[in-house]
Amino acid sequence: MQKTKLDKKTKFNDGWCFAVVNNRLAEIHFKKGSGIWAHCYVERSEFSKREQKMIDKDIKKCVFSYRKGFYKNKI
Repeated sequence: MQKTKLDKKTKFNDGWCFAVVNNRLAEIHFKKGSGIWAHCYVERSEFSKREQKMIDKDIKKCVFSYRKGFYKNKI
């Protein structure tokens, strides 16, 4: 059986990304089946220019509020 182009796609399982949580910049960590399981607040000045471009891209689609152990998508 030969592999097709569809088999070579990147599959996203567990990971992290930048997001806005409670109106502050944060890194969120998530699992595919569970959703978000942790976050930590960060300062934008800690990152390089390349990472700051990633921040701009990610925060447009990831805005959450966190309260009493639950995350709510604001978008």
